[in-house]
Amino acid sequence: MSTRFKQKFNIKKGDSVVVIAGDDKDLTKPRKVLEVLVEKARVLVEGVNIVTKHTKPTAQNTKGGRVKLEAPIAISNVMLWDKKSGGPTKIKRSRENGKLVRTAKKSGEVIK
Repeated sequence: MSTRFKQKFNIKKGDSVVVIAGDDKDLTKPRKVLEVLVEKARVLVEGVNIVTKHTKPTAQNTKGGRVKLEAPIAISNVMLWDKKSGGPTKIKRSRENGKLVRTAKKSGEVIK
């Protein structure tokens, strides 16, 4: 995805999100965001999209073998989790005292 300007996303590393589409869809179980890949518009979510990677033996890993790890999913397939309402919510961004503040649309609670 090559764009002239860097895209702005409402999801940050460490947020609690819910997967709303795909094989791991679960609207009731919040999960933690491990990494946001802005240039590819993807997120790495804990316990979602597990893939098996085959590794060769190295000095650190003398046996090699198969390793299970998370692969990134599209950022459009996740929504932020609202603790107060207990469900997924959209985000409203506004400025307060010169700082950008994220607010949950469902409950109106400020997200830190």
